Amino acid sequence: MTETCILTLQCEDRPGLVAAVTTCLAAHGGNIVAAAQFNDRKADRFFMRMEIDVPSADTLGALQRAFGGTVCAAGMQWKIRRKATPVKVLFLVSKLDHCLGDLLYRRRIGELAMDVVGIVGNHPREDVTISLSSGIPYHHFPVTRETKPQQEARIGALVEETGAELVVLARYMQILSDRMADFLNGRCINIHHSFLPGFKGARPYHQAHERGVKMIGATAHYVTGDLDEGPIIHQDVEQINHADMPEDLIRKGRDIERRVLSEAVRLHVEDRVLLSGRKTIVFRD
Repeated sequence: MTETCILTLQCEDRPGLVAAVTTCLAAHGGNIVAAAQFNDRKADRFFMRMEIDVPSADTLGALQRAFGGTVCAAGMQWKIRRKATPVKVLFLVSKLDHCLGDLLYRRRIGELAMDVVGIVGNHPREDVTISLSSGIPYHHFPVTRETKPQQEARIGALVEETGAELVVLARYMQILSDRMADFLNGRCINIHHSFLPGFKGARPYHQAHERGVKMIGATAHYVTGDLDEGPIIHQDVEQINHADMPEDLIRKGRDIERRVLSEAVRLHVEDRVLLSGRKTIVFRD
């Protein structure tokens, strides 16, 4: 039975890469149904994403062995996985649950191929009112400045136990330690507001209103030890005007955060994001 797989790869750019990949695929009955590539001339790196129909699971195994043994001889980073297999995702949340609710809804209607293995909250479950979380394990891991190392150790153990492939900070109002950020490198997505000009600290929407900004936005990025400065996956903005009050900015901000985070998660679980140092290569539809 034919099965669709996703191949992603990156390596130092050199002649013959596309020919080597396609020859290997053809030799094992792989049929390319979608392909995208990018040559980063400044970094001298080559990036590719392909969707491939393969005749059977046995063929996929043979293809993986052949691909690893021949095409990848020169330090290529690559992955082949079944498209139909949902990505295991763990959510971290605080009291603001609008992003979590949106992600769970999109998962329910089939927009996001996720297997939600759990939700971690630093507040009790009754403070998170999303009905769509029914049936999903909820873990209350309270945290203080003094207990942060132990709380993060519990989160790390849960990631290992559940096999979570992606951790999403769905408005999780805690800063991850450098150690935790390193542990989740390349597999943890965060969302934050981003203004022009930018405002940090408490009540950012009120600060923006006082300055009369004309545009607000949000940024979804991979988590690193540099707060809110990890590789960017997706961003969006919305125009506002002098008549918008702080409550209007907060309402519009929630909408932007929801759609930006859900799009970033979609891009990740569909293997459309490849890390390239401090930035990302994103192969969209």
